[in-house]
Amino acid sequence: MSAIFGETLVFSQGNGYGDVRLVVFGDEFYARYETEDGYTVVYDTDREQYCYAILLEGRFASSGAPTTKHPPTGIRRHLKESESVRNEKFEMRYSRMRPPEPVEAPNRMRTFGANEGLLPGRRVSEGNVKGLTVLVDFADLSTDITAEEVDALLNGENYRQNDNFCSVREYFRLMSSGKLNYTNRVVGPIKLKHNRSYYVDNLLVREALDIVVNDLGIDLSEFDSRGEGIVDALNFMYAGRTTYEGELWPHNWAIDMDYGGIRTHFYMLTSLGRRPVDLSIGTFCHENGHQLCRLPDLYDYGTRDGDSEKSNGIGVYCLMGSGNHLNYGRTPSPVCAYLRYLVDWQDQEVLLDGAGTHDAIHGDYGTIMKYETDTPNEYFLIENRTRLGLDAHIPDSGLAVYHCDILGSNEWQGGTRERHYQCGLLQADGHLDLENGRNYGDAGDLFDRVHGVALSHDTTPSSRAWDGSDSGMTISDISAPGGAIQFKAGEVENGLIVTGYNRADLLIPDYDPDYEPEGISSKIKLIQTGKVKAIKVGVDIIHTYVGDLRVELEAPSGKKAILREPTGIQQEDLQETYSSDSTHALEELAGESVAGDWKLNIQDELRHDTGRLNWWNIEIEYESVDQIAEGESSPDCQIPYKGTGLYDTIHIPHGGLAKDVRASVEIAHTFIADLIVELIAPSGNSVTLHNRTGRWKNDLRRSYDKSSVPQLEGLEGEQIQGDWELRIRDLDWLDVGTLEKWSIRVAY
Repeated sequence: MSAIFGETLVFSQGNGYGDVRLVVFGDEFYARYETEDGYTVVYDTDREQYCYAILLEGRFASSGAPTTKHPPTGIRRHLKESESVRNEKFEMRYSRMRPPEPVEAPNRMRTFGANEGLLPGRRVSEGNVKGLTVLVDFADLSTDITAEEVDALLNGENYRQNDNFCSVREYFRLMSSGKLNYTNRVVGPIKLKHNRSYYVDNLLVREALDIVVNDLGIDLSEFDSRGEGIVDALNFMYAGRTTYEGELWPHNWAIDMDYGGIRTHFYMLTSLGRRPVDLSIGTFCHENGHQLCRLPDLYDYGTRDGDSEKSNGIGVYCLMGSGNHLNYGRTPSPVCAYLRYLVDWQDQEVLLDGAGTHDAIHGDYGTIMKYETDTPNEYFLIENRTRLGLDAHIPDSGLAVYHCDILGSNEWQGGTRERHYQCGLLQADGHLDLENGRNYGDAGDLFDRVHGVALSHDTTPSSRAWDGSDSGMTISDISAPGGAIQFKAGEVENGLIVTGYNRADLLIPDYDPDYEPEGISSKIKLIQTGKVKAIKVGVDIIHTYVGDLRVELEAPSGKKAILREPTGIQQEDLQETYSSDSTHALEELAGESVAGDWKLNIQDELRHDTGRLNWWNIEIEYESVDQIAEGESSPDCQIPYKGTGLYDTIHIPHGGLAKDVRASVEIAHTFIADLIVELIAPSGNSVTLHNRTGRWKNDLRRSYDKSSVPQLEGLEGEQIQGDWELRIRDLDWLDVGTLEKWSIRVAY
């Protein structure tokens, strides 16, 4: 499957109307097209032109106005069909890609579970596998690309033409650590009967293969490596630029045809291009990842697994996400460690469950570094994704951590126990951009150099299991990106450590005597609760005269520690680490609260020289102390009879995990046995404080703790930040009451 995520492409029109540039969103199952200024369009078969779309009962129809004219009055930008129409069209095409299966054992072609995380169907991911690649011309369109040029693209040794990283054969040999030797016999170009537009709605595969077998005399048994009477790999590359429409959209489907006892099974179809400069390996590798290895897509279709909310899955960090498009398809992203693990391409497996120091080597695709959880199908994988080799065009550089579960689906971005990704990248910045569909990867996704703890049960992101429990995985002391990244696995010794990093990239303004001195301030937010024992601060500053600079660290309380005074000493650049052991000012921050915004303030106090703060980091050793968060509300609201009851909220702004929860209520009521009173945590978990007891008594004025309500222990470990609610229901008539006041006290 091949998805397009907002790319601008060129489309042909009939009847001599010329080409049109459109922005495309979708894949071979369902796609939407817009003009470059955002108006949705459809192809009008009567006019043989792209026309502005209108909506009729939730379905696109042509307005009759071609894109060469102004949009008709009243048409809005970014029109979308209804969800039911999208699902109907999706299912109609998606059902065609499922491989033939016995009626008694139907198996929906999903990305999770039934086939150990892989797509079902015949897999040929090891050994010498030979595919047949057919070059196809249309009646009205031929290619100048020769079979010899395609043969080099698919089979070449040390292939580097047109800025491709390697040939298709070399790509799979590299990903499989030599286990898969995939070659192709290239035939054609052959000429089809009809114009290209005909094959948008009519699949060209059967007509093309009839010519290859019947006219060219190709024996399909040549492509059956197992002697099972089934063609291992069948590829069709058609003339001209890629047509992202109908049956010409690049895809991998199943088709059952029989030629003298040799049957076809899976096939792949994509474009050939116009000139040799168009040849690239990305889409061919992606589609053959499906065809040969049964690798699932790690992006979001939007409906397949019952989730209509779109996300971006693993983004560009895998060939089977959107990584096949990197460098215009010439340097596709590697197959990520998770999928290489599923097809058994590893030579060695390094377990990270014990304490130890490890080196993650870039390009060592035969090594899998795995942390196993208590759930057999759920685990974490780690690999080096420095911007080298096939990773040269990914948006970040560092250590990648994947949270994996073969029972998940990359439709499911929610991150809950029941619905979560099959393979999710733990984005180091904690922004969840991939899950929320904001981008396909950016700076901050991978773990750069970190002193101390980088990932554990209480960091953001965390290493917790999908059910929220502590997986036990801790990663710390990560070295800088490079050919080898060193890191530690296991609990950190010598107390509690928290780290933070900011790739600031901030210009430092030069001193101006006519104005108040200006500087810059960059912050790192820490959420851990505790008191500072020791601090390390690392800075990387480019400056033509660092003797001009004042550098200070500011704690969340506002207390400051000067790390460097202006010295007037001539020196360029500043790469320095300051610690409590060597910098007296940092010693003065002992006892400060860890949680909050830590700021690095830099000021240039002399003229003429300028610079930039590249990055800075902070490592704090701290001791855990219980802190108290309290809140009170005096709503003085009447409690309604029956119904959902009365809700009142107290907001706790602090972050932390609850250790002890207490509450008190003051309710005026003439018969408290009518009442049910519940305390609801921000997570939605609730505890009943009062349940229709008290018989004939008036008023409920009481405090609750674990001794009186043991169920309050169930709120220990809850994240305290957010809205705590008190819910009061009056389940009978006649007696009335008022919530006068209530309060909450949480130790965390």
